Amino acid sequence: MKRQTYRVTGMTCAACSAHVERAVSRLEGVSSVSVNLLAGSMAVEMEDRLSSSEVIAAVQGAGYDAAEAGADAPTEAKQPKASSEDEADALKRRLLWSMLCFLPLVYLSMGGMLGLPLPSALEGDGGTLNYGLVLFLLCLPILLMNRVFFQRGIRALLHGGATMDTLVAMGSGSAALWGVYTLLRLSVLMGRGQVHEAGMLRMELFFESAAMILVLVTFGRWLEALSRRRTGRALDALLTYAPKEALVLRDGMETVIPVDQLQVGDTVLIKAGMRIPCDGTVIEGHGTADESAMTGESLPTDKGIGDRVLAATVSLSGYMVIRAERTREDTSFAHMLRLVEDAAATKAPIAKVADKVAGIFVPSVMGIAAVVLCLWWGFGFGFSFALTRAVTVLVIACPCALGLATPVAVMVGCGKGAELGILIKGGEALETLHRVDTVMVDKTGTLTEGKPRVTEIVCFGMEEAQLLRLAVGLEQKSDHPLARAIVELAEQRQVSAADCTDFATLHGKGVKGVCDGISLVGGSETLLSELGLSTDSVLPCIEKMTESGKTPILFATEKDIIGIFGIEDTVKVGAAEAISQLKKMGIDTVMLTGDHERTARAVAAELAITDVRARLLPEDKEKAISQLQGQGKTVAMVGDGINDAPALTRAQIGIAIGAGTDVAMESADVVLIRSDLEDAVTAVRLSRKVMRVIKENLFWAFFYNCLGIPLAAGALYLPLGVLLPPAFGALAMSCSSLFVTLNSLRLRRFQPHSTQSVSLPEQQGKDAVQKEKENQTMKVRFLVPGMMCMHCAGRIRSALEAIPGVTVEVVDPATKQVEAVSGTASAQTLVDAVVAAGYDVENVVTE
Repeated sequence: MKRQTYRVTGMTCAACSAHVERAVSRLEGVSSVSVNLLAGSMAVEMEDRLSSSEVIAAVQGAGYDAAEAGADAPTEAKQPKASSEDEADALKRRLLWSMLCFLPLVYLSMGGMLGLPLPSALEGDGGTLNYGLVLFLLCLPILLMNRVFFQRGIRALLHGGATMDTLVAMGSGSAALWGVYTLLRLSVLMGRGQVHEAGMLRMELFFESAAMILVLVTFGRWLEALSRRRTGRALDALLTYAPKEALVLRDGMETVIPVDQLQVGDTVLIKAGMRIPCDGTVIEGHGTADESAMTGESLPTDKGIGDRVLAATVSLSGYMVIRAERTREDTSFAHMLRLVEDAAATKAPIAKVADKVAGIFVPSVMGIAAVVLCLWWGFGFGFSFALTRAVTVLVIACPCALGLATPVAVMVGCGKGAELGILIKGGEALETLHRVDTVMVDKTGTLTEGKPRVTEIVCFGMEEAQLLRLAVGLEQKSDHPLARAIVELAEQRQVSAADCTDFATLHGKGVKGVCDGISLVGGSETLLSELGLSTDSVLPCIEKMTESGKTPILFATEKDIIGIFGIEDTVKVGAAEAISQLKKMGIDTVMLTGDHERTARAVAAELAITDVRARLLPEDKEKAISQLQGQGKTVAMVGDGINDAPALTRAQIGIAIGAGTDVAMESADVVLIRSDLEDAVTAVRLSRKVMRVIKENLFWAFFYNCLGIPLAAGALYLPLGVLLPPAFGALAMSCSSLFVTLNSLRLRRFQPHSTQSVSLPEQQGKDAVQKEKENQTMKVRFLVPGMMCMHCAGRIRSALEAIPGVTVEVVDPATKQVEAVSGTASAQTLVDAVVAAGYDVENVVTE
């Protein structure tokens, strides 16, 4: 099976898209067809043996044109589409030229009824023929300029279908033909000298109705084109971020090349102000990057050696040399664009209801109009009166609102999600997301940082700095993740490592060596017991760390234990708030992890998650999801998209956390670029908002037709004498489409919900402890004259945050001001840390 996307032109309403879908779905080998009226696109799932030419022929056989969308072109090289711009401009020109004839036509036809003066040659019974000829001559250019309605409407009938253009063509054409017939009748009467009888036919010249229908429908189409232009701006704005050139180092020379010539492995130079042309890793230098195009995060991000950079982001300061790892259509940015484009080409299941209705709606309206004509004429109200009622029914019964109800909302919703760093793969995912009642969340990398950190140090008989110096001297030669956590802490505190000799790894247990002449061992409690060292005296400390989810790493000399490092995978900032918000939305949260039960329980307690499933393999996670689905639950799985791929695929909605992960992109229905669980909450809220707008649109579209058709048919004429002229029917039809479009565009104002601090009952004890700590804190303010950029700010912040009990509140390069809150450390300790980072400090103030 293969998936191919096509551009389809000539569609104007939901009946058109339904007609195209039926025509293509009849082809043998086609498994599914999804036509998006607003985007003018069609996605086809078909067997490999079926060619695109056969699909295009089927579309042409239905009376429309189609062409391949050119999906193989490099995404980064694409330019913003101009189709909606061209369409809107063409409709605007046609509307303006039509108005030049329409305004005098309306004045002549209605001015007399309003008491306005008319040219003497057109007044009275004697000017009837001249009056009719002038109206005809003013109406004719409007008919010719808007002949596309007749061409498409007749072509649809010839191909066995009926569309909105068919209704407009029949309504306007019937009025125009009756006007011509009336003009011939009055010319005959004038030739016979029956001037008065000819004057009685003035009111049956329907040229102004025929013209007004076309002008108002064209006006409505112009408004729709403007809406399509606005809904496409999110994608167009993303496309403008695509870099065009790259500065590379080849043969020792700096060379500027087009981005499509960039190869994996190239050395790319990034200077301040340049747009990064590829995904890669910094191998030299440092700087700050604006990654808002990819993550939606407005704050700059510091980049140094080993850090990853993404295509389409901007270097704000510094100088970096990167190694290209993904280029052209393989970059995360290009992949994001493809997801947004695919989303625009798909259709929400709820849209199929509207399409089915629209497919039978137009023929039904034609039948209703015929019945109305026969009834009024049969009851003796005259053919002119009966024709007017039938024409009004034809033009007021607009399926455009039905056709626009879903695709406009889906396109705006997906575009808004992309702006927020949330990629939603189409209307089906968007619709399913709003029904989610259970979220299963992977622990490592999703709820936690996925990176072990030292969060507690307990010393026995020596200073903490000395213990850290010995520990890092021993652990820096190990490649274990826990050892790396100790090394990183020493780097943050700028503690030098002790000289280490006779290093050896004790597989699965720890390491040993001689550091600064001291025989040292580091590892688990089991290792020390095997070496004959008693751990009884430190057992309470070990148990306390273990119960709180930390992994204790013990360090000892030949005789004594000198310290314990508590290492844990810390909970992500905002994870607790996200879980709290999901609960408030009525969504259950389940933690899935392959970690130990005790560690998982500790993390779950911190996040107020009660349902924890630990020691799971990837296939076990998939089974857990299937079990809940068997209970009737709609499940969303949130994971990092690597070992969670089976679970992401099994869930009704897979939500992948992490930009640029191939498995995440392919397995998930929603991708959270910022790796922030709070964005999952935003995605659900956005989905619910979109579905609410779609339901409002569909209600209005159905209600409008249920109310408008009887009114147009003259249901209130006999009891109340109320009649709706054809021109007002055309205006009401345009207004209904405009309402649906504007209602959908409200989604552009959607803002993520600002989560509040968690205040669940099980955390009230923690809150009380935290409040007591805050009452004992000290605020320190000072100036750092040498802080020049965000990179400087990042270094200062890191130096301060490495001090236990210190919370940094302000680090502002513009004002040079730093504010921090300290629980135990003195103001001098904070100053010393900043000075050690390479900066001078002035005007220290404490509160």
